[in-house]
Amino acid sequence: MAKLNQIIAVEKGVKSKALQDITAAHHQVQKPALLAGISRTYQPKDEEGEQLPPESARVQVQGEDVLREMAASLTRLFDVTATKDWANCSARADVVVDGRTVVAEVPVSYLLFLEKQLTDLHTFVKKLPTLDAAESWSHDPSTDWWKTDPVRTIRTKKVPRNHVKAEATDKHPAQVDVYYEDVPIGYWTTVKFSGALPARRVNELLERVVKLQNAVKFAREEANGTEVTDQRVGDAVFGYLFGR
Repeated sequence: MAKLNQIIAVEKGVKSKALQDITAAHHQVQKPALLAGISRTYQPKDEEGEQLPPESARVQVQGEDVLREMAASLTRLFDVTATKDWANCSARADVVVDGRTVVAEVPVSYLLFLEKQLTDLHTFVKKLPTLDAAESWSHDPSTDWWKTDPVRTIRTKKVPRNHVKAEATDKHPAQVDVYYEDVPIGYWTTVKFSGALPARRVNELLERVVKLQNAVKFAREEANGTEVTDQRVGDAVFGYLFGR
């Protein structure tokens, strides 16, 4: 008895062949010349008249033959797809991480959905903002934020000062340079806050996502190993559509 993963493996090829056959059939019946035939003979009016050879052209495409061929090709596609879809209704598996069943008896279609969602979640978690590693952070329960220890810095103000290069004389004024000196005038006390996540937390989340991704893939493979019952839908469909 075939398994679901074997049916899935051949489905693509069957679809491709059916599409080619349908396209070929469509082209055939859309060319009137291929469906047309003729036979004619010539008889002169009297014995002395010109003799002409008979003319004929065979019908190259017969509509009923095209229908039979297309039905045969599509019947295989209909049967393979039906076998897969019928099996998908019963193919299920548990998603297990580290011995813990996260979700039980999950259908294949939902496992495929989970795989896609977890890929998107992995991208999201990987880009989560993390706390600046250059700072020392602690959790503040009152705000639920992260904060740094207070850092005190001096606030200064530039105050002009005079530097006498040469004292005044009775002939020349004093030569004075003006420069500015930073003079402390106060203190800043700074505490930084952040709503980002510790790198450890982000790494833990990433590890969980990856573990669940692997568990879902394993479950899908297990579910796809379910034995299938061949469905025969095509004969019934095309027996109705093209039958006489």
